[in-house]
Amino acid sequence: MDNLIGLMNRIQRACTLLGDYGGDSALPTLWDSLPWVVVVGGQSSGKSSVLESIVGRDFLPRGSGIVTRRPLLLQLHKLIAEGQEYAEFLHLPNKRFVDFSLVRKEIEDETDKVTGHSKQISTVPIHLSIYSPHVVNLTLIDLPGLTKIAVEGQPESIVGDIEKMVRSYVEKKNSIVLAISPANQDIATSDAMRLAREVDPTGERTFGVLTKLDIMDKGTNALEALEGHSYRLLNPWVGVVNRSQADINLKVDMIAARLREHEYFASSAEYGHLAGQMGSEYLAKLLSKHLEAVIKARLPGLQSFINKTTNELESELNQLGRPIAVDAGAQLYTILELCRAFDRTFKAHLEGTRPGGERIYAIFDSQFPAALRKLPFDRHLSMQNVRKVISEADGYRPHLIAPEQGYRLLIEGSLGLFRGPAEAVVDAVHSVLKDLVWKAINETPELKRFPTLQKELATAAIEALEKFREDSRKFIAKIVDMESSYLTVDFFRKLPPELEKGGNPVASTIDRYNESHLRKIGSNVSVYVGMVSETLKNSVPKAAVHCQVREANRSLLDNFYAQIGRKEGKQLAQLLDEDPSVMEKRATCAKRLQLFQNARTEIDSVVWAR
Repeated sequence: MDNLIGLMNRIQRACTLLGDYGGDSALPTLWDSLPWVVVVGGQSSGKSSVLESIVGRDFLPRGSGIVTRRPLLLQLHKLIAEGQEYAEFLHLPNKRFVDFSLVRKEIEDETDKVTGHSKQISTVPIHLSIYSPHVVNLTLIDLPGLTKIAVEGQPESIVGDIEKMVRSYVEKKNSIVLAISPANQDIATSDAMRLAREVDPTGERTFGVLTKLDIMDKGTNALEALEGHSYRLLNPWVGVVNRSQADINLKVDMIAARLREHEYFASSAEYGHLAGQMGSEYLAKLLSKHLEAVIKARLPGLQSFINKTTNELESELNQLGRPIAVDAGAQLYTILELCRAFDRTFKAHLEGTRPGGERIYAIFDSQFPAALRKLPFDRHLSMQNVRKVISEADGYRPHLIAPEQGYRLLIEGSLGLFRGPAEAVVDAVHSVLKDLVWKAINETPELKRFPTLQKELATAAIEALEKFREDSRKFIAKIVDMESSYLTVDFFRKLPPELEKGGNPVASTIDRYNESHLRKIGSNVSVYVGMVSETLKNSVPKAAVHCQVREANRSLLDNFYAQIGRKEGKQLAQLLDEDPSVMEKRATCAKRLQLFQNARTEIDSVVWAR
């Protein structure tokens, strides 16, 4: 089973190396799912002494106030053969420490590196491995001691900051809580037990440890607590007797201190019957065995979580895309592929696979005819205006048979009204096409990585649409002008003669402004204009499709492609200048994916070996 603790140790190292310390990261965290023993205690509770006694070495920083200011991830590795003990820090690979006073100094220096020489705390862990024949395989996390007040040099928020950090570890369901309390204080006032009770009310994950049993007031003992009567846990309470401050000052050997602790319990009148279940050696073995059992129980769920998260991270990384090549040819290929992706999306909108193109048909089928119906022909062909135009067209010479010049002026004036709605069709089609360009830009996920290329591509597409609009405007203006330039004479030749049957031809000139006669002229012009309107209903949409829609569909990016082909490597690289936030997200996502892939490989190797 030792290989299970070793497995967790390797995964924890990978987490530290790849920057996964849990917390509020937007990415899924493996750190928060790992089983370990979290050491919790108030300041001066004897927490550091317990850890040093378990390790059998004097290696932790000591002093007043907050000494532990960063989480210390402590991995203990039992050496089978007798040999020299040594320690290794993850941030100093391949450097072995055999002098444990230097381990203490390195912890202090590495803490100051992150927090400065102030008394601030940091959530970034220090990763320490100790290899010794005198330890059991075990993983512990030492955290800053809980405190009630801030002392000089500490921010006012320090009390809450420490509790928040400690709580973030102990509230995880995979954490084993090692709650350390001094026996010479009332257990009801213990900071460690208060927090343990809040996060683990059933006591299922908590191990209680009582320190300083040897300095309790005479006539008192801690049996009520050690036997689980004063505060019941599902796991046993363990009492320890650590070195005194005098022993620490005299640098009493830790192995000798262990022997003295063993003798204390064996010879104690109060605790003799519990001697086999007391002491730091027993505590270490108890925790190691329990940690192994927790890892074994949690392993299937951890495997499932790792597999699921690996797939999710791979999918997210695919969406973020691969890093951009530095080769100019590869960059040009990437740009062209991105342009083609945009073009496909644009055409999908235009041709109906995606919504948008139907708006152009609505312009032709509904908006344009409605605009034609609203034209003020009734005002232009009113009796008063017809009279005015006809009389002015005749000048001083009255018309002989029909007021041809007046007819032409009335028709040309009417046909001129078509220019506005026809140009509005051009603008409306242009507006829809421009909107579809922006839709295509926003709906092409590959482009989101490259804001500069997005901008350049949109600019080029809009410029092309502007050219198509200008061409369409000119073409449609000619169509309208053609109707005015050459009237359909057959229409007028087929009109009934104005002379009354058997009448005198001269009589028609007697009153050339006869109301009936003017009404007839207005009616004839109106019918002719209606005929032209029906023609334009078909020809204007055809012209807009020919000049704008078809050109946008087949040559929207032609000019852009020509410009791209003339760009040099540096200019291509500028187009592929990614959004820094996307680059950062890809890098962090790739690191996190690597972590989960490594963890999956590690677990598979252990599972198959069992």
